[in-house]
Amino acid sequence: MSDLRRVFSFISPYKKEAILAMIFLSFVVVTDLSIPRLVQVIIDQGVAKQDIDTILRTSLLMIGASILSAALSIANTFYSVKTSRSFEADLREAVFKKIQTFSFGNLDDFTTGQLLTRLTSDLNQVQMIVLMSLRMFVMAPLMFLGSFGIMFATNPSLATVILGLLPITLVLVFFIVRIVRPIFTQIQGHLDYLNQVLQENLSGIRVVKAFVRSDYENKRFEKANTELYHVSLKMTRYISIFFPIIIAVMNLGTVAIIYYGGLQVFVGTTSVGQIIAFTNYLFRTMFPLLMLSMMAGQIAAASASSTRIMEVLDAEPEVKDKPDAIVLDAIHGRVEFKNVSFSYRNISGDAVLSDISFTAEPGEKVALLGQTGSGKSSLINLIPRFYDTRKGYVTIDGVDVRDIKISNLRSHIGISLQDAILFSGTIRDNIRYGNPDATDEEVIKAAKTVQAHEFIMSFPMGYDTMVGQRGVNLSGGQKQRLAIARALLVKPKILILDDSTSAVDVEMEAEIENALDALMDDTTSFIIAQRISTVLKADKILVLDNGRIVAEGSHNELIDTSPIYREIYDSQLGDGGVEV
Repeated sequence: MSDLRRVFSFISPYKKEAILAMIFLSFVVVTDLSIPRLVQVIIDQGVAKQDIDTILRTSLLMIGASILSAALSIANTFYSVKTSRSFEADLREAVFKKIQTFSFGNLDDFTTGQLLTRLTSDLNQVQMIVLMSLRMFVMAPLMFLGSFGIMFATNPSLATVILGLLPITLVLVFFIVRIVRPIFTQIQGHLDYLNQVLQENLSGIRVVKAFVRSDYENKRFEKANTELYHVSLKMTRYISIFFPIIIAVMNLGTVAIIYYGGLQVFVGTTSVGQIIAFTNYLFRTMFPLLMLSMMAGQIAAASASSTRIMEVLDAEPEVKDKPDAIVLDAIHGRVEFKNVSFSYRNISGDAVLSDISFTAEPGEKVALLGQTGSGKSSLINLIPRFYDTRKGYVTIDGVDVRDIKISNLRSHIGISLQDAILFSGTIRDNIRYGNPDATDEEVIKAAKTVQAHEFIMSFPMGYDTMVGQRGVNLSGGQKQRLAIARALLVKPKILILDDSTSAVDVEMEAEIENALDALMDDTTSFIIAQRISTVLKADKILVLDNGRIVAEGSHNELIDTSPIYREIYDSQLGDGGVEV
């Protein structure tokens, strides 16, 4: 429950609205409590004495009380909904902003499905409790205390009869909360997995269809869906058993009041109107407990959801600015790795990178070659501090990247990855994603550099063509070229291309390479490529194997000194390959 209280702190900016909601609700309780007393007056003073004026006058009072109660309830609903929805919006924004601060290491801990569930289902559960708190949680104790007070003031001996029902009800509420909370935690866990399966299937639907794996995906989804169904059904069974028991307790209370009240009527110590009023007050006494019991599942759900939300809000970014982080106004682009070792903390085994040392001088073109899993991508991820080194350090112009403000560091670096991610919007907006202030001329220049201008202009809307979700209406090569253009528009001093031309043909790749060489001659560039033809003109080639640099030099140097490099070269270009 401590996490639920912490989440509730997001209500603070809306205290005024919350207080108004509770004030209006308090008056609703007062007006509602007056109605049974008015019924008693009608029966004892109107019906019993055949006084039609009393009946009419009291009936008008009841109608007025009902209308006032309805108006007050509307006001309470307005402020309750405003408070709960504002709370939900602020909390969702806080979670989203927190995710934006996450390093790659944090994102390794939370799957996409988990984060989506926390931003949707978990938030909805907590928002619903806030709304209920401003209505039922406030009404329940006021109605309970008010009803009991009136009952004791009217007939203490009859009020004492139902006191024995309260411990039973409270124990039942306590046990249902204890039972349901862990079950709901399981439900949200299964919902995480269901969302993960759904997200993977929808994002990879073309692969599923290409490999005719619909049956397999159907079974995978059915398994996740069935597991969620069984756990949800388990919780529903507990709730469905619990409610009839509570209602039976209330009915026992009604029988007790009618029985003992009837005996008092016989001896003349109470009236029929009091019995009817007591019955009404009994329901107003027990109804709050029934509401609490009905909300027990919601409370347990919100408690579990708040814990999951706080897991995100409490997560500390693995990579963050030092208190005294500096800002580099300009850099030359000299990059040095000194005895760098790195491993992913959630993956057991040997280090991904071990004792990496090399220097890239300003304007140099550095290529990285190696088998899949040799550590190429892990190495370049250390330059913009997507991860931090475990040992050693990475410097830019002699300054440890950990001493530079992260946003400033990355503003000097342009990055294009193999999986070219595009966003919904126009082609123009995607190209200038990293530099929103870029002019149309700059956007066109970047597009021409990567040989994208021609295919962009082939669309009827040109640069205003809308990009579908994840660039679905573009080919792989087109998406990669737009991603490179996006990286170039940042005007970086350090450029990272992680196999970013793998989807274009050799001729197009050569044209892009020549254009980049002409445009980025003063930019330090790091290129990961599967095709060795891409890196033949690199100033420095690093050959990685099992997380270590096993060879370093130019093409002409490595072709004679590195058996691994020679093997890669021969396998792709053969002995007749072109010397550089």
